[in-house]
Amino acid sequence: MEKKCIGVDVGGTTAKIGLLSVKGQLLDKWEVPTGKAENGKHILPDIARSILDYLKGSGMSAEDLAGVGIGVPGPVMPDGGVEVCVNLGWENVNPAQELNRLLGGGVYVKAINDANVAALGEMWQGGGRGHKSLMLFTLGTGVGGGMVLDEKIVSGFRGMGGELGHIVVNFDEPLQCNCHNHGCLEQYASATGIVREARRALEASGQPSVLREQPDFSCKDVLDAAKGGDQLALKTVHHCMRYLGLAMHYVSHMTDPEIFVIGGGVSKAGQFLLDIIRQYYEGFTVMGSRRAAIGLATLGNDAGMYGAARLILDREAED
Repeated sequence: MEKKCIGVDVGGTTAKIGLLSVKGQLLDKWEVPTGKAENGKHILPDIARSILDYLKGSGMSAEDLAGVGIGVPGPVMPDGGVEVCVNLGWENVNPAQELNRLLGGGVYVKAINDANVAALGEMWQGGGRGHKSLMLFTLGTGVGGGMVLDEKIVSGFRGMGGELGHIVVNFDEPLQCNCHNHGCLEQYASATGIVREARRALEASGQPSVLREQPDFSCKDVLDAAKGGDQLALKTVHHCMRYLGLAMHYVSHMTDPEIFVIGGGVSKAGQFLLDIIRQYYEGFTVMGSRRAAIGLATLGNDAGMYGAARLILDREAED
């Protein structure tokens, strides 16, 4: 029987687990809660138990697996270790080694940062399919990202590669980012940032806007208003996406990707948003006539599972 691989995407609420074929077909998927009690010490045992129960119920064993890939919401060192993972409560944990032990010691396990495995998943089976070098920007509550060059994840010396949300794009920003710096991309291009910038615009002028009628408006409300021609909302979206275009310009000169893939909840604005982003990215990037393509992520919440599984298949190809 052809071996399968398992991809695990560990989030702050649930761990998404997928069984995939070596050709990238998602055969089944399920979730387990990520219980963060006692500094998250039950998370990996719960994941291991769920995998073993699934295998048993499917008439499979750990020997039928090529391996398990796991995406972790924090920097992962080259040896698979995690010094700090705030969202899970982990400190000095090696999820790859620990999950291997919990699965009986005979299963290859590889751990990488979750945003980077999502980028790998989008390159393999999603919005970056057909490309070998990709930068993923995820625009959600914050701004995350992942870097894949020549089909390989670039994690960096401390596992910090791809922390695109904390590229400084505005040196005059008085408010502090969650990372304690000022003027990070995340302060503008995230859903939170777009709402904040819209509130700033409302307070700074008496310009009419449908947003004035919605005291608790969301990022979607701002984007919908902009699509509908509301000038204050449209100006806000342009203001925020200008900073994203600038960050993409910086990245393009460092890594020269074939394609930028835009994901996260903000990306649901679709082509309307991409056209604005492209306007600023191409405006900043004047060297050369060939610029990176810009597309939408297509795998949604499954991207991490696909990418984590691809980690295992890359190892199989090397062996």
